[in-house]
Amino acid sequence: MKPFRRVTGRVAVLDRSDVDTDQIVPKQFLKRIERTGFGEFLFYDWAQDPGFELNHPDAEGARILVTGRNFGCGSSREHAAWALQHYGFDVVVAPSFGDIFRTNSLKIGLLTVVLEEEKVQELMAAGHGAELVVDLEEQTVGPHRFDFHPFDRRRLLEGLDDIGLTQEHEAEIAAFEAAHPSPVDVLALP
Repeated sequence: MKPFRRVTGRVAVLDRSDVDTDQIVPKQFLKRIERTGFGEFLFYDWAQDPGFELNHPDAEGARILVTGRNFGCGSSREHAAWALQHYGFDVVVAPSFGDIFRTNSLKIGLLTVVLEEEKVQELMAAGHGAELVVDLEEQTVGPHRFDFHPFDRRRLLEGLDDIGLTQEHEAEIAAFEAAHPSPVDVLALP
């Protein structure tokens, strides 16, 4: 996972609340075994409507999605976070997120920023294509500060996924394994 520090980019506005993971990436696209290529299925059903928010020309190439409360609610679906990231989003800003979605996003380096409703509305009012700076080191979205759990912040700043976090304890793991040999020779062939 690459470290996340700061993103300057265009905004796409999705002024909808309670967007669940099945709307983010519909179930029929979950049969794939690889973790890439889900961006083309992002909001698939909604995207068929020419008036859909992300079909607006000014939303093209946006790296920051500003959306309504309870974004990513619903079933546990890692594919939803993958689809957003593969589509090109680095940050999603909302008043609240589904807990599992937020955790899945953190694990792949997709920053989810919680801001108060009125601040989100202010960002939405700027519209599609507005330039915005999101800085995790300073914990700011444009002029607004946000809170972020210190452990999760360090994880993103250093680009540590679950494997990277485990590798930080490699010496301790090796010492434990050396002190606790297996009672069975696992390398022996029958």
